Amino acid sequence: EVQLVESGGGLVQPGGSLRLSCEASGFDFSSSGLTWLRQAPGKGLERVSSISFTGANTYYADSVKGRFTISRDNAKNTLFLQLGNLKTEDTAMYYCAKAYYATNWYSITRGQGTQVTVSS
Repeated sequence: EVQLVESGGGLVQPGGSLRLSCEASGFDFSSSGLTWLRQAPGKGLERVSSISFTGANTYYADSVKGRFTISRDNAKNTLFLQLGNLKTEDTAMYYCAKAYYATNWYSITRGQGTQVTVSS
């Protein structure tokens, strides 16, 4: 059974930083592209960042380029997202998903999420 467990969210002031983690099990992690998604209140899922199975290829949404960094540790089956210079509009539930790309993210296996709230 595929399991993705996110952690690291919390309440942070604008300009602050957080590091999200996603521990994976139940599939060949080192052969899987992975993505961080987010969903703000009242909005749909948004692709934030993706990383290929080797880590050689990455994708960032324009809204987070230069502020967020995706990485992975294949030895520990863990995906990371470093969030920097956070803005109030980054407030959302953040999910990791088992795919590099999808036409319909709602159909892709993802974890239960970790809440990030940016507020002063």
